[in-house]
Amino acid sequence: MEGKKMISYWQIISNGIAPVPEYTKESIINVVNPSPEEINVLTSTFGLPEDLIADILDLDERARIEFEDDLLFMILRIPVINKENGIPFTTIPMGVFIKDQNIFVVCQKENQVINGFFNKQMRRKFFPNSKVDLVLYLFLHANNLYHHYLKEINTQTNIVEKDLERSIQNRELHSLLKLEKCLVYFTTSLRSNEYILAKLKNSSYIRNNDFTEDLLEDVIVENKQAIEMSNIYSDIQSGMMDAFASVISNNLNIVMKRLTSISILLMIPTLVASLYGMNVPNFLEDSKLAFVGIVLASILISITGWFIFKKKAWF
Repeated sequence: MEGKKMISYWQIISNGIAPVPEYTKESIINVVNPSPEEINVLTSTFGLPEDLIADILDLDERARIEFEDDLLFMILRIPVINKENGIPFTTIPMGVFIKDQNIFVVCQKENQVINGFFNKQMRRKFFPNSKVDLVLYLFLHANNLYHHYLKEINTQTNIVEKDLERSIQNRELHSLLKLEKCLVYFTTSLRSNEYILAKLKNSSYIRNNDFTEDLLEDVIVENKQAIEMSNIYSDIQSGMMDAFASVISNNLNIVMKRLTSISILLMIPTLVASLYGMNVPNFLEDSKLAFVGIVLASILISITGWFIFKKKAWF
């Protein structure tokens, strides 16, 4: 995003959108992590309802859509990179208002959806014919980012899968569990977004305003594809976690079997040495070769035991 201002102003042009230094009629007002003073500007200057802004700033707020006489209000759940709790991705609410020829995009924190949509490369890749089209392009960009993050989750899952094949610890299972949480967040958010898009498609508001019907269909299709991808990856991960829990247990059993076999082989020379180390008469106490003979016998018996274990695949 250009500059460091939390409120930035944009206008629709023939081949995308362009930044403007200050508010003008029919502007796009982008607001990220607003301060109390900036919230006051939105409520007092632009007349946005304060309670709706508070809902957007609540990270747990559900997706929804509301229609009023001169206002369209939507909250969509968008994907973000998460640096807390070891969970790589999560979702947060993004609010969109269409009011008095203006579009307001409000979000509680910076994210790749908004930053990417307003960067120089992206804002030249769409051609909005109306305010509704611009909002649909924003939703389409969010869906594309869902696809991108889902592919990253799948890549991380494949990496963890390779480590699990030889693991005897729970670290990899914990990684899979965190990736599974990401998929749960994505699936829940995408399904709520699907409801919002369906309600928007059937609303009188959109029928009374200009919009590109094919663009709306593209957004709906991309959202459904993201839901299907998320469901598929979630099913795969659930099966993997069950299977690899057994793999880890089996790997641990193999290690314990080998350690037990080694203990038995080491016990043989210990047993022989113990028998001939007792302070009782035996036929070797006067032999000069007794020590060497006992050592060689212990080694021979241990090697014989090793071959027996190897043949029976116990080692």
